[in-house]
Parts: sequence; C-alpha cells; structure tokens
Amino acid sequence: MLERKIGSLLLAVCIAAPAMAQEKSFLRLTQPGKQNNSVSTARQFLVGSTCKSCQVYVNAEPQKVYPTGAFAIEVTLEEGGNEFLVKSVGPDGDSSTRSVWFTYNAPQAPQPVSSVNIATIQTFPEGNLTVAPGDVIRVRVKAIPGGTVKLGDALTLQELPVGGSQQMPGIYQGSYTVQCADPLIRGRQLPVTLDYEGTQVKRFTPNVFTLRDPQAQPLIGKTSGDDPILKYGLGSDRLGGARMASVDTGVLLNITGKADGDYRVQLSKTLSAWIPQEFVKLQPAGTFPPSSLTGSWRVWGDEKADYLSVALTSKLPYRTTQQNDPSRIVIDIFGATSNTNWITQLENAKEIKNVYYEQAEDDILRVVIELKHTQHWGHSVYYNGNILTVKVKRPPSKPGLGDLTIAVDAGHGGRNLGAQGPTGVYEKEMALAVAVALQQALQREGARVIMTRVNDSYVDNGYRVVSYRDKDPDLLVSIHLNASSDPIRIQGTSTYYKHIGFRPLSQHIYKRLLELGLKEFGNVGSFNFALNGPTEYPNVLVETVFLSNPEDEMRILDPGFRREMAGKIVDGIRDFVAEGYAKAE
Repeated sequence: MLERKIGSLLLAVCIAAPAMAQEKSFLRLTQPGKQNNSVSTARQFLVGSTCKSCQVYVNAEPQKVYPTGAFAIEVTLEEGGNEFLVKSVGPDGDSSTRSVWFTYNAPQAPQPVSSVNIATIQTFPEGNLTVAPGDVIRVRVKAIPGGTVKLGDALTLQELPVGGSQQMPGIYQGSYTVQCADPLIRGRQLPVTLDYEGTQVKRFTPNVFTLRDPQAQPLIGKTSGDDPILKYGLGSDRLGGARMASVDTGVLLNITGKADGDYRVQLSKTLSAWIPQEFVKLQPAGTFPPSSLTGSWRVWGDEKADYLSVALTSKLPYRTTQQNDPSRIVIDIFGATSNTNWITQLENAKEIKNVYYEQAEDDILRVVIELKHTQHWGHSVYYNGNILTVKVKRPPSKPGLGDLTIAVDAGHGGRNLGAQGPTGVYEKEMALAVAVALQQALQREGARVIMTRVNDSYVDNGYRVVSYRDKDPDLLVSIHLNASSDPIRIQGTSTYYKHIGFRPLSQHIYKRLLELGLKEFGNVGSFNFALNGPTEYPNVLVETVFLSNPEDEMRILDPGFRREMAGKIVDGIRDFVAEGYAKAE
C-alpha cells in the first residue's frame, strides 16, 4: 500500500513538473539593429520578441505582446536624443532590459551656396557617356546665386527662379545638344565655369564624355550569354532596369552610344534600348547593321505546341507582347522589311488561329498571332539559324492538375536571407516551408512538381530563370514573404505578374488567398521581378504575408496555416486551369 502511494505521488510530480516550469525572460530586438541610431524621421519602431508569457514595457509603459512573443511598438521622437528602456518581465518576475538611443535630426532645408564657388555638378544621363551628334546632355549646377555659369564656351546655363518646388536660389540648368565634330566632347570631363562679379571659378563634370565619329563604320554587337535582355532606359531600382525584352543569343545590334556599363542600341529610326555590355560581343569593323527582307512563313503544330517560322537573312532584335480581348501575341522585328509573298498554315496547328503582319514603320515588321482560346499558356521566341521561330503552347487537354508539371520556387536561401520577422525568423526559412507545403498539396492532386530548392541553399535568380527555361514547366509559382518599414499598419497578401496574359493565374490565386482572412495588399501588374519575366509559361509571384508584421508572422509560423495557404494556392491554380480548359473546349 505504501509503495502504491509513493508511486502515485511520484507520478503526480512527474505530470505536474512541466506545468510548474516557467519561461525565463529574454529580449531580442530586430529593429533597430543597434543600440545607438541616428535618424531623420520622427516616427520609429521597436520590434522584437520575448518569451510567450512575458510582458514588455517601454519606459515603464506596458505594450502588446503577441502569442508568439513578438512585439512591434511605435515611438515618436523629439528632436535631439531619445532614450527608450525596453524591459521584458517573465512570469516569475525575472527581467531583461535593453536601452535604445535615437538621435533625431530633423531634415534641414537645403542651403544656398554662400561663397563664390561651385558646390555640385550633375549630368544626365548619369555616368561616363559615349555620345553621337544629336544626343542631349542635361546639366545641373549648384553655385552661388546671381552668377553666370557656362558649360565650356558652348552653353550658358539658366538660374532657376525660386518658387513652387524650387525653393533655393543658385540652381543652374541647361541642355546641350552634341554637334558633329563637337569640340567640347573629347573623351574627357567637361569644363564648367562660374563668373561672379569678375571672379571666376572653374570645375569639371564628374563624368567623361566621348564622341563617336559619325563618319566611322557602324559599331555592331552580337548578343551573348544565357539571358540577354534589352532595357527601356537607364533607370533602375532594387529590381533592376525595366525590361523591354529577352532576346536570343547571336542577335545583331546597332550600337550608337554607351553609358557606363550599358550600350545604347538603335532598334529603329524612332526607338532605342539599352543592354548591359556583358551580353554583347563587338563585331569587326565593316559588319553590316542588322536588316533583312522577310521570306516565306509557315504555321504548323506537333504533339504539344504550335509554331510559326519567319524566314530572315540575319538574326534581328525583337520585342514580344501579349494582348487580351482578343487573345494575341504581337512581335516587333526591328530592321525587317516585308518581302513575304505567302504564309502557309497547316491544319495540325491547334492553338494558332491566324497570323498576319503589318509594316508598322520602315524598319519595324509587326507580326500578329491570333490565338483560338482566351487564356495564354506561354510562348517562346528563338532563332533556328536565321529563321525566327515562335513556339505557342496549347491549353491543357484535360481538366485538373494531373497532367501538369508545376514549378515551385522557394525565394531566397543560403546567404540570401530575405526579410526578418519580429521573432527573428528569416524569409528564406518560411518561403521554403510554404513551398514544401505547396509541393505536397500539388502532388496530392497528381501534379508533377519541380522545386528550385529543397534545403537552405543559395540559388541565383538568373540561374533560376535559365534553368526553368530548359525544364519548361506548365506554370510556375514563386513563394516569398513581404516586408515593410511599418510593422504595425502594413500587412496582408499580394500576387504579382508582369505579362498581361498571365494575370488570370495571379488573380485566381489572390482571390483564394483572401479567403484566409488576410488583408488585401493587391494584385500587382507589370512587376519587374526576374521570375515574372519569362513568357514561356504562366508565372506568378506570391508574397504570402508581411513577415515584418507580428500578426502576419504569427500566422505563417503556424504549420497548420501554411498547409491552409498551400491549399488555397492549389485552389487558385485549379481555378485557372479549369477556366483555361473550359474555354479550350
């Protein structure tokens, strides 16, 4: 009897022991990342995590702590030094503290130059330039007000009047048009002179300008590399310059200028583009500029796709776009002039309804491919010798996902951490977790799944694009998590597409994700993300939630929610396929 009582007591102790154990206080700050911070905005945030049963105080004021232990606290600074004492108190009364300093310096209005001096010189386009006659160089100079500022002896800059958005005197601007045999452009920095009440100051532009001899042989390049891209201009952001088109290798380009690492390419009399120099091999002097008469056309199909071939005499640059209502693919071939006398169309073409052309300009041949069905399923443009070939994918022949190969791209990975949540979790971890859940959900539907990565490995975005071009999936879903500098107000889900023909895929998935009760952040188009660039297959970027927001982070940390999210993405894909299949009947 005594042994039985002792055993019962021991069992009770063992059962009660976990409940008696209390979490210990700790304090982790993910924002700001350091103790002393110099900032120029009054609104700042204290973001981090503590134990799940801890309480957080800032300067003795209690703060909200999420069930994950995360917190995000907005603070308003006064000008000068601001100290915040962040304290975490555990259920046993133990505590952890961190002191955070913000030095807030309110932005000061720009001050005019007060001495006889030139403070700054800017030229646009920025960078070292190779220019041609007719090019325009814009110049902006900040100097003492009331002077006379000249670019060499060729251009007197005008001082902008104060008013409207121009609040400071002493800003001089002007536009200089490059001349033939221009004496100012000599492969060097350009002189800028200030004359103020008889005192002269001379400075030079920070960049070098070189004149391309208009009498010289045309400079011709040929595209090379895995994914040559044409850009609309020199503008750039974190996603890179806005892409005009990806082109095949071996395409001839008429180069008319250079800005730092980009060549300017003349596509037609009225249109130019830019291409990074690493994608170009310069050709020998005397190489003809790209041009071609067109030959006969042919339209046919095989077991999986339809094809259009346009005979040319050289590989010309091109640009391709999708159109809806009616569903069409439009290709501009630059430097091509029609000499086509017939277009042969075979009955084994199942998706190409009709093809025709128009000579949009003297040096732009516009190819129009009409599709039989509303939904775009992808197309690729490439050269077979000098024959421009367009491959057009067909809609699925059956409903459901069982016959599809779907690529699932887990964003970031390895040294590319991505965003960080209040609890310290990184985007790369959650992107992979959602991607694996999506892989499993798709496999249950019978789909074949290709994964970019299945572990914490680094994969370059350029490699991802080239790799999937070779693997040729039926569609691609790229999984990421969003982030904002405002961890309190900004949250929700969003989907992204670049090409208008692929918008339905992003719309269907977006609508399904909203069924999870997530806030709307939008369906975003013309998005310049690398994995949205290919036209070969429908693709979508899913920014699942805002990892920076404690509430969104709490959801994505839950394996059950990730499985729900994967299920909603599958529902959206199924909706897209069903719509495409139904309209293919």
